[in-house]
Amino acid sequence: MKYIIILFLCISTSALSQKLSREDTIRGSITPERAWWDLNHYDLSVDVFPDTQLILGTNKVTYTVLKEGIDELQIDLQTPMELTSIIQDGVTLDVRHDGNAHFIKLKKKQEKGAVNSLVLGFEGKPRKAKNAPWDGGFSWKKDTKGRHFIATSNQAIGASVWWPNKDHNYDEVDSLDMHVTVPKDLVDVSNGRLIGIDSTASTKTYHWTVKNPINSYGVNLNIGAYTHFKEVYQGENGPLDMDYWVIEGNEEKAKEQFKQAPMMMEAFEHWFGPYPFYKDSYKLVEAPYLGMEHQSSVTYGNKYQNGYLGRDLSRTDWGLKFDFIIVHESGHEWFANNITSKDVADMWIHESFTNYSESLFLDYHYGKQAASEYVIGTRRNIQNDKPIIGIYDVRKTGSGSDMYYKGGNMLHMLRTLVEDDEQWRAALRGLNTKFCHQTVTTKQIENYLSRTLKKDLNAFFNQYLRTTKIPILEYQKNRNKITFRYINAVNGFDMPIQLVINGKKEWVYPSKQWRTYKSDNKIKSLKIADDFYVELQKINP
Repeated sequence: MKYIIILFLCISTSALSQKLSREDTIRGSITPERAWWDLNHYDLSVDVFPDTQLILGTNKVTYTVLKEGIDELQIDLQTPMELTSIIQDGVTLDVRHDGNAHFIKLKKKQEKGAVNSLVLGFEGKPRKAKNAPWDGGFSWKKDTKGRHFIATSNQAIGASVWWPNKDHNYDEVDSLDMHVTVPKDLVDVSNGRLIGIDSTASTKTYHWTVKNPINSYGVNLNIGAYTHFKEVYQGENGPLDMDYWVIEGNEEKAKEQFKQAPMMMEAFEHWFGPYPFYKDSYKLVEAPYLGMEHQSSVTYGNKYQNGYLGRDLSRTDWGLKFDFIIVHESGHEWFANNITSKDVADMWIHESFTNYSESLFLDYHYGKQAASEYVIGTRRNIQNDKPIIGIYDVRKTGSGSDMYYKGGNMLHMLRTLVEDDEQWRAALRGLNTKFCHQTVTTKQIENYLSRTLKKDLNAFFNQYLRTTKIPILEYQKNRNKITFRYINAVNGFDMPIQLVINGKKEWVYPSKQWRTYKSDNKIKSLKIADDFYVELQKINP
């Protein structure tokens, strides 16, 4: 195949341009009205009224001025939610609206280096989640006893679906305080640590604090008839509080199923390094939908069973050895919450590594063969419908399926190429150290892995992240000799590969030019080792 990556991306962008709106650009880009200020702190207060499905509150936004000369500041809040007031230093400010973006006209001079704040009032009936967590918003549900069971989930649609904020991954707030008021018979579980509860005759207000940087979509509310139990895990960075919040009546099931949480923690601290949020604790919180990776407040709805709602996504039986939601969503604490993509076009950084984390969980507890069989088994879920990387600056992700399964298999191949599991483990741990609590780009991840693993991975990543083409190893065979080359590959693609020749694995080094491998014996059987996502195609001489 001709080298068409740049052309392909141009065609992809052009083909989609008719579907992209001004709102997509405002949501997905670092606009001038976002770029000049840096988030420091949110102080978010929310009153939730379950019977009417109304919420109202305030968000105090504290920020540092990075650049002078711009007097408008962009805040995002999606309809039907409304901004009811905007105040800075006691002065009410004007705002112009452009869809779901709100451009606040500042009266105070914004001096470089100054730390300022705004208080945003908001209220409304937020969008109901149609298919949480994928089509998110508020889930207004009832538990089996008819009690209110409410949760937010908004990774794709954005946190601004229910509260006003700077709704772009590139700028994570440094810390967060939340104050959530609910009817007195309900409990709110949110991010970080619970530091207090205030009561009135009819309500309770739960005060939560987050000490680490947090992305906006990781902020959540979980409201229900919760009960709580906990344990302390002795982790790499010392004692770690692990808290479990489940609906009353589910305690016994949870105490058994959640034994996998410390197993997860042990495996992932081994492979990825210390849990990134010791200051904020780790929580599993029962939710009225499947689950999501809210930072330090992982939501769980897998019905207290192993697999993915009882199914093995790999069809190997290894997927039934663990609870998919506990393992996968917790894996996001390292890849999504610790390391966050600047642009959602690079969301493969979240999903590919976390998909691969399922394999590493199995590796730690069941061995390398189990891990390999599992990740290879998920390969049948690959769609090759569009590239894994999406379109930048317009809030468009790549392939919804392939950023999981193809990305996981890509990383499994890379581990195979390294041929040194300690070096591979060091690279994964190094990623979480170098980019700890940071937002990153694909290029940063690519460059880090190339440098750390001492391999030129440019063509490798171009092939698997930026095209939908599966490399084909084309070959001819003649007694004890095979001649081979890559086709359907980008320029420069020369990934070494293991062939299984007469039942024995042999490394060969294909490129786009013909090369030859000679065996000591007649070649009776030939296939590509299962660890490689490459097709084999025989041609006649």
